[in-house]
Amino acid sequence: MSKHRIFTTAFASIYPLYIQKAERKGRTKEEVDQIICWLTGYDEEGLKKQIEQENDFETFFSQAPVINPNSSLIKGVVCGVRVEDIEDPLMQKIRYLDRLIEELARGKAMGKILRQ
Repeated sequence: MSKHRIFTTAFASIYPLYIQKAERKGRTKEEVDQIICWLTGYDEEGLKKQIEQENDFETFFSQAPVINPNSSLIKGVVCGVRVEDIEDPLMQKIRYLDRLIEELARGKAMGKILRQ
């Protein structure tokens, strides 16, 4: 079975789309970065390095320092699929990130998005 196309897509190619989605709704790049760092454990420098290296999603998540233990609290539907029911661990992490960006764009408070 071949890998899903998103696994081999460069994170750097999708990152600007996350920012655009947030900014269209009055949110900021800094908030997007905060969400990504919260989920993956990257610091600002590590995130910047991943973008510059144009790593794919598989590499981006495999090199993540630590996936936030509270990520299991992320619930909801992305692309018609409940994120908590996704069996593939990599796809689930990607959809967690999609869900968090969606919550940001919908105006949810950062404390709630970061499950605090």
